[in-house]
Amino acid sequence: MPTLSEIASYIDDLLRVAEIPDYSNALNGVQVETDVGIARIAAAVDARERTIRDAAALGANLLIVHHGLFWSGLQPLRGPALRRVEALLIARMGLYAAHLPLDAHPEFGNNALLARELGLEPTHGFARYRTVDIGVSGDADVPTADLIARADVFAQGYGGSVRYSASQPDRRTRRWAICTGAGASHDTLTEAALRGIDTLIVGEGPHWSAIDAEELGITVIYAGHYATETLGVRALADHLSHRFGLPWTFVHVPTGL
Repeated sequence: MPTLSEIASYIDDLLRVAEIPDYSNALNGVQVETDVGIARIAAAVDARERTIRDAAALGANLLIVHHGLFWSGLQPLRGPALRRVEALLIARMGLYAAHLPLDAHPEFGNNALLARELGLEPTHGFARYRTVDIGVSGDADVPTADLIARADVFAQGYGGSVRYSASQPDRRTRRWAICTGAGASHDTLTEAALRGIDTLIVGEGPHWSAIDAEELGITVIYAGHYATETLGVRALADHLSHRFGLPWTFVHVPTGL
């Protein structure tokens, strides 16, 4: 059986973890070690107690997540924080987190894969963070209502539903951009307006983003933070399954958001 070190080194290189900038609390890479050979991989969006326990019950001893253990920053090991770590240690399960390096990947990334799900062909980057485009963008000529419907079908498949900002029934999308997760930010809306993007597809955004979008002439499609970030971990786990000859499973714990 392959070791965690062997698999982690492969993922580090594949996703260019050392090169892609990220938020400090992301802590991309191995967050919890295990000294046993990897027998089964589990993939999940979040490193939460239920996800860890479900992965262990399925016989996995490597869990690959998009959101790792440390999003809230420094915190004492008590309550939920302790139970998560304790569950990993009892199961002798390794934990690997991949945030923006996974979002940005052209083959296994959440943004490229969501574009494919919606029948869109990326031709440019979008949502630049420091030196790297995390999202994708492109041209189209499709009724915006059709894109909303496609996004809703996708979101419902992962326990969510679509919301969208102001859009006229006869409106057409000619230039679109995608930034999964919490993608409707001041920076992405500003970038979209400067680049002539008329439709921005994200996971979620704050209340004010719908107001600003309407005044900028942009329709924002909110397809769900959880739903839009299921794609990358699943694609990565499937790739690792073939690369290392290991079974894998997706641990589906939707938030509805």
